[in-house]
Amino acid sequence: MTASDEERNPRRDPDGRAPTGVPAPHIPDLAAAKRLQAILSSPSYRKADEDIDFLASANARGPRLELEYLKAELLLRRHGVTDTIVVFGSTRIVEPGLAERRHAEAQALASADPDDAALASKLAAAKRACENSRYYEIAREFGALVGAARASGDQPRLAIVTGGGPGIMEAANRGAFEAGAETVGLNITLPHEQLPNTYVTPSLCLRFRYFALRKLHFMLRARALVAFPGGFGTFDELFETLTLVQTGKVKPIPIILVGEAYWRRAFDIDFLLDEGVIDPPDRHLFRYAETAPAIWNEIRSWGRRNEDLLFE
Repeated sequence: MTASDEERNPRRDPDGRAPTGVPAPHIPDLAAAKRLQAILSSPSYRKADEDIDFLASANARGPRLELEYLKAELLLRRHGVTDTIVVFGSTRIVEPGLAERRHAEAQALASADPDDAALASKLAAAKRACENSRYYEIAREFGALVGAARASGDQPRLAIVTGGGPGIMEAANRGAFEAGAETVGLNITLPHEQLPNTYVTPSLCLRFRYFALRKLHFMLRARALVAFPGGFGTFDELFETLTLVQTGKVKPIPIILVGEAYWRRAFDIDFLLDEGVIDPPDRHLFRYAETAPAIWNEIRSWGRRNEDLLFE
């Protein structure tokens, strides 16, 4: 028997085992089979890129961060999304029809029990929600303006980007969707899951584990930030953008605050100036607007002043 024959047909021990100790296929060995099964089912035997427990561990945080960056980066490139307008605002600001229905329900409950302080408080909140619902329509109209610019070919690289959730984000995505344009949603995994709104383009709805990577992708392509009335999340994105521009970490972009009355009360820029904690030029890092055309005009005017060809 030649060497090659020996390799193809290894001699077996008297008990039928090959020299390696692996049971011959025709000789059952339950103990060996159990040992083999234990090896194959051990986490250590899983390929690293298929080991979900390993990938979810604290030690694999670095690769997770890289993958979270890379997936979004490649997807946005593939769809030609190179320039974005980021829109943020409260998740609690809903469309006027829904706000009115909720107000009517709260009014009926409060009328049935006028001495209930909790119901009176809910009624006041519902009334305020009706007043604020105009911002939903403004965001929707603005999304349509940007979406039309993309869909028509006027601004084919420009897209609306939101956090992908309800409220103002839904409104901006909805406007772009209704204009026939692709629109982006960068959702985030939260303890209380926030489902994406249904107006985000399915192939452009991403879900992030890390706020840091989500923020990075908000800013990488941002050509403008539009902040509607909102809470902590809106403030987070707004002040981060203001800080990045103020410190020169990113090139200046138009930052538009929608609803001057709201923002002057929520964010007293004059107080900060009086206290000397910011410099006078910082006052001009943002502008106010009240309507969708005014927002769009502010962005385009900024482009003309700064020779930004995208917005000419």
